Amino acid sequence: MAGVPAITLANGVELPALGLGTSPLDEQRTEAIVEAGIEAGYRLIDTAENYRNEGGVGRAIRASGVDRDELFVTTKFNKRWHGVEESQQAFANSAERLGLATIDLLLIHWPNPQQDRYVDAWRGMTKLLDDGRVRAIGVSNFKPSHLERLRDETGVVPHVNQIQLDPRVPRREERAYHAEHGIVTESWSPLGAGGGLLRDPVIAELAQAHGKTPAQIVLRWHEQLGCIAIPRTSKPERLPENLDVFDFELTADDLELIEGLDRHGEDAADSDRFGH
Repeated sequence: MAGVPAITLANGVELPALGLGTSPLDEQRTEAIVEAGIEAGYRLIDTAENYRNEGGVGRAIRASGVDRDELFVTTKFNKRWHGVEESQQAFANSAERLGLATIDLLLIHWPNPQQDRYVDAWRGMTKLLDDGRVRAIGVSNFKPSHLERLRDETGVVPHVNQIQLDPRVPRREERAYHAEHGIVTESWSPLGAGGGLLRDPVIAELAQAHGKTPAQIVLRWHEQLGCIAIPRTSKPERLPENLDVFDFELTADDLELIEGLDRHGEDAADSDRFGH
């Protein structure tokens, strides 16, 4: 199995190009799968306040025996913490649940523009970064218009935007904005929802051609786009499979076939209308 390469953020912090998602696992199952994931070679672990499993992630980290400096932990906070002081409290709450002094990457989970407090939340996060309590800061589910407000009103651009992204929801506009402004794109639900994407004939044919599984084809697509994927699974046997995607290359023709799966927003979550 080839090693997982690193992607460098705008502030020089490095994080693995592929990680382990933990939604919607409860604390007990999260603890088991994260411990197995770390043993399998995962070093990027993604959780969130809303998943209610940060405690399980923390216990798995402590049980793993792997040095803390080798692991990259991401978490996210909900809209009730949108505010300068509130976002700093959100950090303290998550750090306590995780049992960690430092969080590697802290994200605003959704912009919730109807509440109109995400810019203040961002100001609070820049203080956390300046104080060294977090190594990097970012957002999740932000559209270019939301990102532009952060840039215009604070002068600070997120290191990462974690968004729903898969071949059926390729998020071209978002990825183009990220590339222009030095923001790393991280893909949640990278294998699509409900398993339909992995049963698509195009993906199945490419899997057969490359001697790989459908999931490996899709994860390799994310990698070749320069995106960080955080697939989730409750099956320990899938952990090594999802990690083993760095020893082959999709061709230009392969990528063109995958591009044809775009559903033009049909399956996309709208962060102007939804968020917690």
